[in-house]
Amino acid sequence: MSKSKLQIELEYVAARFVLAVFASLPVRVAMSAGAGLAVCFSWFAGRLLRTGERNLEIAFPGMPIGERRRLLHRAFSNLGRLLGVFSQFSNDSQRLPELIVCEGLDHLKNAQTAGRGVILFTGHVGAWELSSFALSLFGHPLSFLVRRIDNPKIEAMINRARTCRGNRTIDKRSAAREMLEILRQGETLGILVDLNTLDREGIFVDFFNQPASTTFMVAKLALRTGAAVLPVFAPWDKARGRFLLKVDPPLSIERTGNDDEDVRRLTQQYTRIVEDYVRRYPDQWLWIHRRWKTRPPGEPEIYSRPQHGKLKSEN
Repeated sequence: MSKSKLQIELEYVAARFVLAVFASLPVRVAMSAGAGLAVCFSWFAGRLLRTGERNLEIAFPGMPIGERRRLLHRAFSNLGRLLGVFSQFSNDSQRLPELIVCEGLDHLKNAQTAGRGVILFTGHVGAWELSSFALSLFGHPLSFLVRRIDNPKIEAMINRARTCRGNRTIDKRSAAREMLEILRQGETLGILVDLNTLDREGIFVDFFNQPASTTFMVAKLALRTGAAVLPVFAPWDKARGRFLLKVDPPLSIERTGNDDEDVRRLTQQYTRIVEDYVRRYPDQWLWIHRRWKTRPPGEPEIYSRPQHGKLKSEN
């Protein structure tokens, strides 16, 4: 159902006002204010809280309920911190680079020098919007996939912020040919890989010891083009009071001649890396997303039933 012009305008005015208020604040104040507001909101986010609690039950079955709930509220705080940072993207000041510690940029430079294209993958850990934006700040702009927002005025505003330092966004709904061209030209492509996918768009690999429908796009592109595949994440490092922009070494890609198995193996490999980051920064992942919504044939729903089906036990 399409939105009316009035609804589009009202949503846009509200979003623009919120971002403008946060942008007017010093960056650390904006982060703290965003974190505090998000925690307040979390107490009233009934369905999102239930989804987050269910996800934490799946991922950390041995964790006490009280601890899981505290972790979930800290995850909302992380979302608010990200809002505060995002509001600063369009500012002309140099405040953001001072908040970022870079590690592993040489891995990216070496992969780019090879000239076969680079795929950077990440997940919704820490400040994932910052992972691409920070790379452009430090001289490594890239193209990355996004799902367009259904309000065109808000989408245009968000896109201006994402691309104001040289990045380029690609609509994931019509991206196949464009992604191939980017890699064949030896350029860099960014993809988020930790959202639930529909059956036709993904394959099942283990994520926290449960089958999770996961995009195979990174694997298929890498195997087809020979592009290097590198993890990049931007978690908040509380001890340093900085974001850690971390580019890890390229993945080892095995080609056996069995395309389906090669795709499955590589997809599992980068999913394990995302899981490792979530385990290291459990209060900075998007627990309110229904990551296990798509189920293998014959398996019960996870989120919609009061009595959840039996899950595969941990190894």
